[in-house]
Amino acid sequence: MKIKNLLFFLLPIVSFAQLDFAQNTAQIVQKSTPLEILKASFVNHNTSTCIDTRWLEELTNQSLFDNMYADVSNLDIDQPVAYELSTETLKKKLQILDNKSPFNIEYNSSLENVIKSFLKNRKASFERLMAISEYYFPMFEEHLAKYNVPLEIKYLAIVESALNPKAKSRVGASGLWQFMYPTGKQFNLEVNSYIDERFDPLKATEAACQYLSSLYKIFGDWSLVLASYNAGPGTISKAIRRSGGSQNYWDIRKNLPKETANYVPAFLATMYIYEYKKELGIVPKKAPITYFETDTVKVKREMSFSQIAEIFDISKEQIAFLNPIYKLEVIPFDHQKPHYLRLPKDKIGLFVSNEEAIYAYLDFVKNGGTVQEKEPELVVQTQTVEPMTTPATKTAKEKKPVVVEAVKPKGVLTYHTIVKEENLGKIAKQYQVTVLDLIKWNDLRSSVINVGEKIKIYTKQVHSTTNETTLDAEVLAQSEPAKEETTKPEIKKPFVAKSNKTIYVVKSGDSLYTIAKKFPGVSPDDLKKWNDISGNKIRPGMKLKING
Repeated sequence: MKIKNLLFFLLPIVSFAQLDFAQNTAQIVQKSTPLEILKASFVNHNTSTCIDTRWLEELTNQSLFDNMYADVSNLDIDQPVAYELSTETLKKKLQILDNKSPFNIEYNSSLENVIKSFLKNRKASFERLMAISEYYFPMFEEHLAKYNVPLEIKYLAIVESALNPKAKSRVGASGLWQFMYPTGKQFNLEVNSYIDERFDPLKATEAACQYLSSLYKIFGDWSLVLASYNAGPGTISKAIRRSGGSQNYWDIRKNLPKETANYVPAFLATMYIYEYKKELGIVPKKAPITYFETDTVKVKREMSFSQIAEIFDISKEQIAFLNPIYKLEVIPFDHQKPHYLRLPKDKIGLFVSNEEAIYAYLDFVKNGGTVQEKEPELVVQTQTVEPMTTPATKTAKEKKPVVVEAVKPKGVLTYHTIVKEENLGKIAKQYQVTVLDLIKWNDLRSSVINVGEKIKIYTKQVHSTTNETTLDAEVLAQSEPAKEETTKPEIKKPFVAKSNKTIYVVKSGDSLYTIAKKFPGVSPDDLKKWNDISGNKIRPGMKLKING
């Protein structure tokens, strides 16, 4: 019995070894998708230290913003709070802050109540906020210093948005710095159907610094600047007049709207808690990444978040967090105004090193290719293979070139012999073509290539290395009597109903934006309306009705 089992084990191995020497060969090929072949060819393809799921939830947690918004809007700061904190100690600490800060910080019972309320009810929230601060504060401080704005203004973003780049208030203020639409436009923050620069941390911070600087030129007092940032300079000017011309925030506070009256105390309380966190027993969580550990690259093709996620092995949620500006999870391409993709630095390095191959892949998808899941089964292909000889030693009758495309390739046909340690990426770079070109010209089913094999390459000029031979593609095409037909993959066309409706089956990499562009006169909002979609999320396999 053991001998029989051993024979069953050995026979396939012997048979497989003999295949290498047979002219009629059977090749066992593991199917690979174009996406897998692209990623296998990447230069310097290493794994990123990405933001983990729990940390990402912290960075985008809407509850922190909701709590802060509720406190600023509704907190009764004149109501005493039962919390063990010495008033004398508080006065001394506030005096120290006042001495080293450009803000007018003076003790009063209202400020004490806010500090105690935050410590009693929001201590855990501040531990989380301090971790998120490690991500944003270095970038804030760089811009604040550039505009000569006090670095303590960084705490304003906590009061405004709880450091949520996608925060949106009930009245429409948006982003880290809560810009209203008109104010954002005033400081060149673009808003359209596809992008909203109020959500861009970098551009919004730049605009906030400019706005704060302009307010300081009006009032000359940073406490009044804070109040006017919340209520508008007109409201503050009226409160000053109603207070007999006093420009002390605490004097005019009684003439301010409730939210603004709470706003500056909330800012000062936040500053106090951050500056004295150790004494207050607050232990910040640790941020695994900072804003400066990410970078941007200019995008030269339209790209969806789904495509980026698949190419770079990074979650869509992380891409959305790093690129909150794109409302439809699509980075549009515009010749007039470039758009940028932000990723962890090692992913940016991967993008730049393989840019041409990535764009070729995106073109492939756009022109009808699909991003499919890997097919697990093995496919056996049997074909008669004639030993490959140098094309120059054969006549046109003896060896006819196979024209794979309906449109013949342009340029010089080169046969490249694979040598040790070569891969598709290196070969593509050597001949200044793309990996997908090599796949298309040679009908490759995987990224695996073997030493000694010859592959076709169409180049603009003749190369003269020892492992390649060349023939002009046009001459070869003219000399052949007939073209060999190729089997094209069946393309499923959308079902068109009699009611003049089209059913579109969602593919991997699709978004509402990219689907809408396929149908003239259709917008993403139309797709949502026709298919009862509330958000922007769609999944492969969904069937969407297109009314036309």
